[in-house]
Amino acid sequence: MSTAQVRERHNPAGLTPAARRFLAANPELQTPFLVLDLDVVEARYRQLTSAMPRARVLYAVKANPAREVLQRLADLGSSFDVASPGEIDRCLKLGIDPARLAFGNTVKKERDIAYARSCGVGIFTVDAEAELDKVIRQAPGSTVYVRISTDGAGADWPLSRKFGCSPGDALGLLRKAAHAGLSFGVSFHVGSQQRDLTAWDRALADAGALVRTLSQEGYQAAGVNLGGGLPCAYREPVAGIGAYGQAIHRALARHLGQDFAGEVLTEPGRYLVGDAGVIQTEVVLISRRPAGDQTRWVYLDIGMFNGLTETLDEAIRYRIGAPPGRGAPGPVVLAGPSCDSADVLYEKSGYQLPVGLRIGDRLQLMSAGAYTASYSTVWFNGFEPLRTFFVSAAGPVTGTPSAQPQPGTRATAPDRQHAHALER
Repeated sequence: MSTAQVRERHNPAGLTPAARRFLAANPELQTPFLVLDLDVVEARYRQLTSAMPRARVLYAVKANPAREVLQRLADLGSSFDVASPGEIDRCLKLGIDPARLAFGNTVKKERDIAYARSCGVGIFTVDAEAELDKVIRQAPGSTVYVRISTDGAGADWPLSRKFGCSPGDALGLLRKAAHAGLSFGVSFHVGSQQRDLTAWDRALADAGALVRTLSQEGYQAAGVNLGGGLPCAYREPVAGIGAYGQAIHRALARHLGQDFAGEVLTEPGRYLVGDAGVIQTEVVLISRRPAGDQTRWVYLDIGMFNGLTETLDEAIRYRIGAPPGRGAPGPVVLAGPSCDSADVLYEKSGYQLPVGLRIGDRLQLMSAGAYTASYSTVWFNGFEPLRTFFVSAAGPVTGTPSAQPQPGTRATAPDRQHAHALER
């Protein structure tokens, strides 16, 4: 990072005043649960559109599909990246125009493509010829983006193996789409929680070469989709959104030129909702394995299967808040509550918690608004799906006693009055 980029590092998000007041007003609320401040979601959206004014923002619904989040972003003018008919329906039920939806999943049933098109969705993404053939058959007149692969270098959560095709294969798919009468564009994803500002430059070099080649053949690209990857404030520092916006702007100019007439899309999920959320969790057990070992095992009432899936391979490393007055920090292994031996969150990442930490103490996992409630399993080991409560400085926001979305299930509310004891 340059000196300027270091100065502009992302301000680590702690508890917002609204979240802090909610937790203080509900000290007995059964854990674990997520508190999400909708005002932070709005602030992140405005910061992003200011940093990248040319880009059309499509919120990645998968990051947190809560109705309250979708409604706030829809009111701000956001479009939406959807991955399934369920996410399409969720947006449409809120009155969101289907023209603001893009079906970005590259693995789709043909009948789901047909359904999306019948609803008015007009943008699809593919990375294989068989998938393109489905779109040609079921979504004539639509726009198809062909996703090219990236190496994912610099990302905490790479997406390089399962998705994307080589630039050479992409060229053939783009030509086929054009010959079939579809509008077309190039897309990519540099990996989630991307901390390398140059990652977009490398991907845009490939995308720009494809756009130029097709232009020389008489085919004009409808746009370029930058994908996601913009980070939030986990344990390791990241540059601010202004630095990302400048780096991406320079890469766009370098590889597409100032006269590129196509649309520029971006699909943030984590960046918009991650810093808005905090998970409150309780210490269930503290032990030493073996007895006398300096490193304590601290077991929480939340784990890999009820909200912390992204701790897989210790990829996403949350900042953790502990009660004051518990002494100096000491090394710990953090684990979840389930009867699965894979439910170990952090063993190699050097986490430390106060040596005086006690069973029953409550901890806060910061910047936990993305890929937590939406990843939570349905009653694995009998544990309730992660509940979410929404706060806002402007007034009451309805909370929900169940995870979102969980079609066909209903979580019990241990204390339903708390679902409405929100920021006032």
